[in-house]
Amino acid sequence: MAAGPTGSANSASSSVVAFPGRGPQQVGFDRFELQRILNLYGRMVAAGFWRDYAMDFGKDAANFAVFRRAAERPQARIEKRPSLRSKQGMWTLFGESGQILKRGHELAGVLSPLERKLLKVVEG
Repeated sequence: MAAGPTGSANSASSSVVAFPGRGPQQVGFDRFELQRILNLYGRMVAAGFWRDYAMDFGKDAANFAVFRRAAERPQARIEKRPSLRSKQGMWTLFGESGQILKRGHELAGVLSPLERKLLKVVEG
């Protein structure tokens, strides 16, 4: 009988170890990040600002782009680039013409310019 990674044949818990020297094949969003982005997307759709989205997972970066109409350029693009984590922050918010609107280490701070569009002045 073959022994598991912990050395015992009847091990209840085993761990998977990545092959040394290999990085991840693509960058993606974790569950919390995607939940935060899709929550904002849903509120913007309900407010009538956005209608469609696209996700792109590449070797260096993951992108979430939002559209007013599917045939247009993205109105905004949220990019996660882990290689910039220790420098200027791995999160970047791009505008419609590709300009950088915000960079940061935290997703919430980078999404704040988009969330400001949802605020309405209430007169009392």
